[in-house]
Amino acid sequence: MNSTDTLDLRSEATAGPVECLGQTFPSDQVRREHYLKLLAEKLKDPEFRKIEGFPTGSDEAILRLSDPPYFTACPNPFIEDFVRSYGKAYDPSTPYSKEPFATDVTEGKNDPIYNAHGYHTKVPHKAIMRYILHYTQPGDVVFDGFCGTGMTGVAAQLCGDRAAVQSLGYRIDSEGNIFQEDQDNGQATWTKFSKLGARRALLGDLSPAATFISHNYNVPKDRIEFDIRAKDAIFELEKRFGWMYQTLHLPTQAELEATCQELIAGGTLESVSGVKIGRINYVVWSDVFSCPECAGEIVFWNSAVDVENGKVRESFPCPHCQSTQTKRSLDHALVSFHDSAVGDIVKQAKIAPVRINYSVGSKRFDKSPDVADLTLCARVDKEDIEAQYPSNRLFKGGETRRNDPIGITHVHHFYTKRNLSVFAYAFEKMPFDLKWAVSGSLQRGSKQHQIAITRVGGEKAGVGGATAGHRRGTLYVPSNQVEVNAIGLISDRLAAFRKAILSNDLGRPAISTQSTTQLLMPDDSVDYFFFDPPFGKNISYSELNSIMESWLGVMTNREPEAIEDRHQKKSVNEYRDLMIRCFKEAYRVLKPGRWMTVEFSNTQAVIWNAIQTGLQEAGFVVANVSALDKKRGGLNAIVGVTAVKQDLVISAYKPNGGLEQRFAQRGATPESAWDFVQTHLKQLPVVKMRNGELEFVAERDPRILFDRMVAWFVRHSAPVPFSSQEFRDGLRSRFPDRDGMVFLSDQVAEYDKKRAQVAQAPQMDLFVSDERSAIDWLTDFLKRRPSTYQEVHPELTAQLGAGWKKHEAKPELMALLENNFLKYDGTGEVPSQIHSYLSTNHKDLRGLEKSDPRLIAKAKDRWFVPDPNKAQDLEKKREKALLKEFQEYEAFTGRRLKEFRLEALRAGFNDAWGKKDYQTILAVAQKIPEQALQEDEKLLRWYDYALTRTEDGL
Repeated sequence: MNSTDTLDLRSEATAGPVECLGQTFPSDQVRREHYLKLLAEKLKDPEFRKIEGFPTGSDEAILRLSDPPYFTACPNPFIEDFVRSYGKAYDPSTPYSKEPFATDVTEGKNDPIYNAHGYHTKVPHKAIMRYILHYTQPGDVVFDGFCGTGMTGVAAQLCGDRAAVQSLGYRIDSEGNIFQEDQDNGQATWTKFSKLGARRALLGDLSPAATFISHNYNVPKDRIEFDIRAKDAIFELEKRFGWMYQTLHLPTQAELEATCQELIAGGTLESVSGVKIGRINYVVWSDVFSCPECAGEIVFWNSAVDVENGKVRESFPCPHCQSTQTKRSLDHALVSFHDSAVGDIVKQAKIAPVRINYSVGSKRFDKSPDVADLTLCARVDKEDIEAQYPSNRLFKGGETRRNDPIGITHVHHFYTKRNLSVFAYAFEKMPFDLKWAVSGSLQRGSKQHQIAITRVGGEKAGVGGATAGHRRGTLYVPSNQVEVNAIGLISDRLAAFRKAILSNDLGRPAISTQSTTQLLMPDDSVDYFFFDPPFGKNISYSELNSIMESWLGVMTNREPEAIEDRHQKKSVNEYRDLMIRCFKEAYRVLKPGRWMTVEFSNTQAVIWNAIQTGLQEAGFVVANVSALDKKRGGLNAIVGVTAVKQDLVISAYKPNGGLEQRFAQRGATPESAWDFVQTHLKQLPVVKMRNGELEFVAERDPRILFDRMVAWFVRHSAPVPFSSQEFRDGLRSRFPDRDGMVFLSDQVAEYDKKRAQVAQAPQMDLFVSDERSAIDWLTDFLKRRPSTYQEVHPELTAQLGAGWKKHEAKPELMALLENNFLKYDGTGEVPSQIHSYLSTNHKDLRGLEKSDPRLIAKAKDRWFVPDPNKAQDLEKKREKALLKEFQEYEAFTGRRLKEFRLEALRAGFNDAWGKKDYQTILAVAQKIPEQALQEDEKLLRWYDYALTRTEDGL
């Protein structure tokens, strides 16, 4: 079948003329043909195929899958036309100002759109709508470079759907203004924040499976015509293959014999008069093992599954010799057969049908397979499959080769003969837009699907049915497989898709299959980014998508896949490098002053740091981190130790052009630093509320402001103009402070108003994991409560839990106090900090002068935070000691430092950076464990930049 034949089978033709990219076509069919010809010409260009992430597939396969200019199963050459036709050119004179979206989002996964087609990870479109509405206006261009199932495209379109926006809890007036609810003195108020109207989405993904799903999610359809064609498609499948999914209901022996004879003769169950026929819903197949004692065959289900109590036995007797066995002690029984698709004899683990669930009318029944069922299976196995199906060998990978020991080595091995027959015919013959139902059924209709053997409620126990699913994030084939009726699966998907149809064309996205490291878009052309990228080794997308993509005929180009994977020889370094390149492209095409949202779903510090340093190296500035609760745990929240049940959402912005220009003019001066802080504070949320309580805005903490400023200077290869203490002193003199947070003068009034409405000041949570965080914790503690060593010691000890970094040397409390704080020795007046604390918390000491003996006696030996002048002296003294220790690390001649002070490493790296001594940074980095380097954001930042400068010959 060629691409022209496929076009004739696509979705319903649009009656009347259609507009696309400024041109008018007589029909949608003519539009497709026009752009397919242009794409076919483009595919002949060798340079076009060099675009990063260009998938593996023939021109015919790419054209067959594509629907240009909206979707191409390769880099979309019409993306730039989309931007120029529907976007707005960047105009620095147009005002734009938004705080980061700092509200925690909760959206469930029960929406019909969300559930229409499965994927490994997915963000609910309603959650994305909230971000898009906050950051953009109607007609703005939104980009998602890791689009998955295309929920960003759906969200962008539904921002123009009044009912969809109102379902988020927002109000809309007659002019399309959108209002959100706020609280003011306990009273609900409604504040305008956005405008009703679709946004134009650009979507990209490395995976053809992802972009194919995204395209189908975002194509508008007519429900009535969809129903007619879906009904016709299922009717055709039932007519051709329905006989394969039939079973006898309560047959007599004579009926069994007659049925077997008819099947052997080439007939079907319907050819046998008088029998009651049930429609198979699913069949459970079980592994067959060989007993090591007697060589007898053991059907795993029959021997190991305790249906009565709803469990799988750890050990069980061999039905032949009664020897006690476990699954680990058994070897698979093997069968050999000629595989016509492979053209050779193959060996596979033997499986046997053990349970059939079927329906007669509206009632469901269970049975063990009878002789007629076994004869039907044998008859199906002899049938030729006329339609084409993928039979390629799976490439090398942890998941793609995990089933090699049981002989499942090629794509078609993942399916029983009858399900393979149905899927092959449906994928080849069904209308193009209905093929989505086939791709949505491929996994559940494969041998990966497993039965649930659990207690199902009260005292009743047994088998949970075919709804157990597959082991997520893997290509695992279980010992008890479920063969679900493929026709029923496709029918169910079509019904689900009907509920997810976008009936109105609110502005279809343009979708491109390529790497985000090389975008086909002009500079400064996108208004907002939403990214949900892969995170380290959580999920191997290319491996998990390999089966569906084999059906599609176009495969992921794995070279630019951002992943940690030993089979691809990619460590966290390669992962970080690829993410940095993606972020740099995002930075290039995003308009200055605009925002990017990055969803993060991995608790590993090395991955978190890879994302953070990647964003900073690209030029972005992080302004907020909030939680996104998907209600049900994400994919690996259940099966992976590195996963989280609440994803983090990073809000980062591209600084406006004025800041960059002023930095270029001033250079690495204190004025440049304060200019950055001034600009950055404008981008931070002034108030964060949760459950009626005021939250601490971590980005306004002086320590984090200092880190952001340092990252800004380091990115520009510039030395930081002052120390952290000098920076804090400058903050104190230039900006107002509230509850440990720094504000601009025009922001304080808003914060003070909210602060007056709550009973308690917000507190920043500090987790002590290394020397720096221990000092920060002590600073906060002693500010509130100047204390003696004896009082501080148990409090700090309680904080030093399992979170302490592995290679970080634990400092003595006395050393921390002596190097960073001051102790009142009882001579002279009591310091103001101690005086204020004691007079507030001790009634008998109130009103006393600072020189009063009673006050002095109580204040003696208490540690306190020094005033700015003395703090600078302490910092210089401490810095000198840290650099001396760093010199010891430089001189170390062993293979690896087993224990060290991160503060000494940070001080040394910072000092070397200022001297442009990149080799020292690289040399010492080689002496510490890789994990220690990857888990510390500051060390990693200096190391990455030093490596880049060295490679560039600077």
